[in-house]
Amino acid sequence: MAEIISLENKLREAGKLNSPLVQKRKLAAVRSLFQRARRSLRCEKCFRRMDEEKVEEKIRNLRVPYRFCDSCAEEYIDYIDRLQGRGNQEQYWHNEAWMRVWQRWIDYQGALDNYMKTDQFRQLIQELNPGPAEE
Repeated sequence: MAEIISLENKLREAGKLNSPLVQKRKLAAVRSLFQRARRSLRCEKCFRRMDEEKVEEKIRNLRVPYRFCDSCAEEYIDYIDRLQGRGNQEQYWHNEAWMRVWQRWIDYQGALDNYMKTDQFRQLIQELNPGPAEE
């Protein structure tokens, strides 16, 4: 005979999902992802503080799709140039290991963006920020 699902057990399990500890864990998971959004006046890579004018200028630069300080923007542009077979060869420290660091950083940013677009992440955000109560 099929197992009968107890309504009482279901309610108890649902209560566990909304416990203060679970809520705290959900908030911690989301907080780390949104910290980069709160750093709007900071470089996305090195977190160095930037002038508001510089941030606006960097946002308009289509060659640099991230919010970088001048130093990180120059490195990013050199990284892209090297991928295309160009780049400043005098900067010998921009070697293969340096290229891998940049590639992994870009991959990580893409992975975060993809994660934040998932249905599960959207559900988590909705649970943490419920809209007005429905009647």
